[in-house]
Amino acid sequence: MKLRSQLAASTSRRNAQTQTYSQTAMRVLIVNTSEKTGGAAVAANRLMEALKNNGVKAKMLVRDKETDQITVVGLPGTLRMQWRFLWERLAIFICTRFSRTHLFEIDIANTGADITRLREFKEADIIHLHWINQGMLSLAGIRKILDSGKPVVWTMHDAWPATAICHYTRGCDSYTTRCHSCRLLPAGGGAHDLAARTWTRKRRMLAGRSICFVTCSRWLAGVVKQSALLTGQSITSIPNPIDTRVFRPTDKREARMAAGLPLDKRVVLFVSQRVTDERKGMEYFTAAMDMIAELSPDLGRNTCVAILGGHAEEVAGRLRLPAFPLGYVSDEKRIVSIYNAADVFVLPSLEDNLPNTIMEAMACGVPCVGFRIGGIPEMIDHKKNGYVAAQRDAADLAEGIKWVLGEADADALGREAQRKVAACYSQQAVAMKYIDVYNQALTFKRYSL
Repeated sequence: MKLRSQLAASTSRRNAQTQTYSQTAMRVLIVNTSEKTGGAAVAANRLMEALKNNGVKAKMLVRDKETDQITVVGLPGTLRMQWRFLWERLAIFICTRFSRTHLFEIDIANTGADITRLREFKEADIIHLHWINQGMLSLAGIRKILDSGKPVVWTMHDAWPATAICHYTRGCDSYTTRCHSCRLLPAGGGAHDLAARTWTRKRRMLAGRSICFVTCSRWLAGVVKQSALLTGQSITSIPNPIDTRVFRPTDKREARMAAGLPLDKRVVLFVSQRVTDERKGMEYFTAAMDMIAELSPDLGRNTCVAILGGHAEEVAGRLRLPAFPLGYVSDEKRIVSIYNAADVFVLPSLEDNLPNTIMEAMACGVPCVGFRIGGIPEMIDHKKNGYVAAQRDAADLAEGIKWVLGEADADALGREAQRKVAACYSQQAVAMKYIDVYNQALTFKRYSL
């Protein structure tokens, strides 16, 4: 309350200070485990480019550096980083009684690098955390960052900062009071299980310290605001950006020829980094496509499925319609071409934040179909640029695919999809929102000193 009174009494000084920060190129260090692999890495990389294009001196610090980009810095000590990753997995493996079932659904941040010693950290005005798990940062390391005196912004690509050990709550509400008896642990854990112990460590890490949390969707903001860990913390919502100069419509015929897809069929596209990930809803996608094949034979005869992502060949054989497994693709130009080969993009995620894949498809003018879960209804406007199906309803998912392919004005849907991306997810629009958050963080930090 005292801080709020000081700010209210000093409005003119705050505005003058904010203007100074806006006019002076601030230095932002974006911290993420990977440079390119995974949705959070893609989003963090795009944000870095958006900030640089709008006057911010942004750099990215990663554990896994994959390119020669000079504004991306890899952590020193490759062997140390590998050991930290293995040490955390071993600790989790022991606590799960040597079960691999949920081994990579849990993160405890018991080990990680001390980035406060690095030159890039010392030069930065703002430390911007993203997805920092799997041995990148420990809870002790984050506490050291918070105690350095530098303002910290943390973009949440999932719920992990607001829970003990999980990234998606899957309906569990323990995080609203205190995580324990975790469903990811053998026999539901207990009152003093790994989740309970990690919860206590996170609470100590945050005690008396402030972070500007940002969620990529309004849905996730609503979820994490219920967390007992984040009581009193600043939480706002800003979507991920996308470069519409890269993700844009191209010639569909050429795109299909390049991808080896039929020219005389309608193409339904499914994309995921790992298509067998249960959370991405392949079970419902398969069921919906089978319904189309059985109940709409005319449409089925003229339709095929393209599957982009790891393990695509494992699921292609399950489909009754012709399926083309395209495998995992990292080349951005080829990914754009594959989107442009599609007539509809389908992502029946069971829990998701703000999927980059939907944004990418929409930027390419491809209508999308997904469930009414997470941030997806914020992206797809029902029957305006795609179709939002009832949650976990394969029949409604099939209805949405049929509506896009057989009833709707495909060109109009594509134009509306592009318009939505330009209005909400452009580099400039997102960068300006983050610059406002950075200025607020700098101002609050100045008054708290």
